[in-house]
Amino acid sequence: MGMNLPGRDRGRYGPALSDINVTPLVDVVLVLLIIFMVTAPMMSRGIDVRLPRTTAGSDATEDRVVVTVDRDGTIYLNDRPVNAQLLTERLKSEMQRTGSDFVFLRADQEVPYGRVMTVMDQIKKAGADKVGMVTRPAAPATVPAVKPAPAAKPTPSRAPARKPAPR
Repeated sequence: MGMNLPGRDRGRYGPALSDINVTPLVDVVLVLLIIFMVTAPMMSRGIDVRLPRTTAGSDATEDRVVVTVDRDGTIYLNDRPVNAQLLTERLKSEMQRTGSDFVFLRADQEVPYGRVMTVMDQIKKAGADKVGMVTRPAAPATVPAVKPAPAAKPTPSRAPARKPAPR
């Protein structure tokens, strides 16, 4: 004769569950993923420059040499401030390091044209064969509402009326 004791096979509430519930873990991981996806672009902050708008914008997504002129006229080489007299030498060494002869020039729209051209001249003296001006894409242009031309009034035809054919 055997007796079932409460601590043996089944507990007071039935058999013990050995499965781990992963639903809360997945929920926490997804929330963390969303938080990191939202905050990651905010971590890489550059120099605030209001770029002029153009319809044919260019993307500077690759690791390239970027010269920036901010509103105050300060010159930056890849987000590091550079003295205007030393720009040519630093630009030469940076182009040799990256192996690129293409330089992106970002300038605030408030910077005088002469200042931008002086920086562009220094870029050319450093040996850059190609200089790309970085701009923002223009907002989609709104098409002005065009009033439709007034419809021509139909002229009454002077053709004689036909009688229906007899059946």
